Amino acid sequence: MASVPSLASTLQQQLADALTAALPDAGAADPLLRRSDRADFQANGILALAKKLKGNPRELAAQVTAALPAGGLIKDIEVSGPGFLNVTLTDRAIVETLAARAADGEGRLGVPLKDDAGTTVIDYAQPNVAKEMHVGHLRSAVIGDAVVRILEFTGENVVRRHHIGDWGTQFGMLIQYLIEHPGALQHEGGPGDGEAAMSTLNRVYKESRALFDSDEEFKARSRDRVVALQAGDPGTLELWHRFVDESKIYFHSVFDKLDMEIRDPDIVGESGYNDMLEETCRILEETGVAVRSEGALCVFFDDVKGPDGNKVPLIVKKTNGGYGYAATDLSAVRNRVQDLKADTLLYVVDARQSLHFRMVFETARRAGWLGDDVKAVQLAFGTVLGKDGKPFKTREGETVRLEDLLDEAVQRATAVVRDKAEKVGLSEEEIVENGRYVGIGAVKYADLSTSAVRDYKFDLDQMVALHGDTSVYLQYAYARIRSILRKAGDAVPAAHPELELAPAERALGLHLDQFGEVLAEVGEGYEPHKLAAYLYQLASHLTTFYDQCQVLSPDNAPEVVENRLFLVELTARTLHRGMALLGIRTPERL
Repeated sequence: MASVPSLASTLQQQLADALTAALPDAGAADPLLRRSDRADFQANGILALAKKLKGNPRELAAQVTAALPAGGLIKDIEVSGPGFLNVTLTDRAIVETLAARAADGEGRLGVPLKDDAGTTVIDYAQPNVAKEMHVGHLRSAVIGDAVVRILEFTGENVVRRHHIGDWGTQFGMLIQYLIEHPGALQHEGGPGDGEAAMSTLNRVYKESRALFDSDEEFKARSRDRVVALQAGDPGTLELWHRFVDESKIYFHSVFDKLDMEIRDPDIVGESGYNDMLEETCRILEETGVAVRSEGALCVFFDDVKGPDGNKVPLIVKKTNGGYGYAATDLSAVRNRVQDLKADTLLYVVDARQSLHFRMVFETARRAGWLGDDVKAVQLAFGTVLGKDGKPFKTREGETVRLEDLLDEAVQRATAVVRDKAEKVGLSEEEIVENGRYVGIGAVKYADLSTSAVRDYKFDLDQMVALHGDTSVYLQYAYARIRSILRKAGDAVPAAHPELELAPAERALGLHLDQFGEVLAEVGEGYEPHKLAAYLYQLASHLTTFYDQCQVLSPDNAPEVVENRLFLVELTARTLHRGMALLGIRTPERL
């Protein structure tokens, strides 16, 4: 694969070289290049240099302009205002650069792999065993999946971890109930029926909880069962595995609806660190990182205090000898850094857990498990709200089941697709398939087009709208291009650098060229919403292009038709790749 430098990076280098040549006393200088509405780009760095060199900025700008190479990349350059450089590129440079991107046969569109690739362990999509997934699980899964795809595309080695809740007191209750009611987990569904599995698990959980709360003898037996589970009793572990396995069937059914791959080896829940907990606590206590307080093993922080002014600790081991969540999370840090050789630990977790993870990361640094060469980041996300701006609930005030939400999204989207189906000539099978892709894409895009840390309103009517900043708008843009390419007949997409570009063609071409730079920024900051914004802007440029530049008009010369087909095909490929990195499908016909 040959990476293709962007027009901006090539121009940046030429300006930097010209600055050095014209102003050798300035040393290494940044031209401060940015896109401009006055030209293609504007360079603002000369103002700072003039101040440093005590020179006239307009005169310095003229010297830099004279030092730039003639022809090729730059069509026109003017000194503006107090010393800005407004730069317009040649049409030839734009088309030739795009042609180089299109020639990349590996589907990367000339986007380079980053030079400093490392290993990122990303913790996302964390459901709980024996419990239904609800709307609160949506964001961790959708954001995490997109970040995984983007990081892998940039060349990062990514290790997925799904830290499921599969350990603790409730399992003593569940296992004891199963021992006393051996047929409780049987259900009418087949072995891969996720909904039947969860329906059964939900029933067993409610029945066992009711017994636990009403029968003191059962409660005592359940607590003894917790001890047996933690001690590794074979019979107890066997029944625990049944709960976990049934839950995984359900998890996979939900993630399949989300069009998301979750692999069994990547599911390492709380139980996966059980054997490390005691050693983690011992090391923390022996090194003085954790201290005993009222019988519990705690870590204190000067800047974490309660309303009474007293320090609030991170509890690693409870007074009764049980382990807190912190012990598991700290053991996971040890495993991910020492065994998985992570350079970066990324946790896609609700913003409400920010204090917990700040304390965990600081504790791990004090213990030496997080060194200067490893960064730990919580990619915190906000809450899913209803149309009323309040946390999303059912009319009865209960948390919305994730499966119900996804099913409704697909139903709404299928109705939208069916409304257009006759015009496009879709079969019933295509309507159903596209309805799923549009519905699930709508849910994902609404999430991913919002900065993760912000709350967002879950409004299905808006999500499946054909216009505005929605995935449906982007999917229709892609399908429209595919339709044009099918109607092109003998005309084929081909770049013609010798042609003069119309304003809408130039705007589309310059935006296409930014794809690699946007992905680098998105991967660096874990900000998929910036990729969503780029794709929406790309579709908007495409709409303007359609309005101003007919592609298959008989009035166009053959080379104009070929060049415009080339532009729209590259746009389609960029939309397809960008949407795939967000985990969203782009149907060929809609």
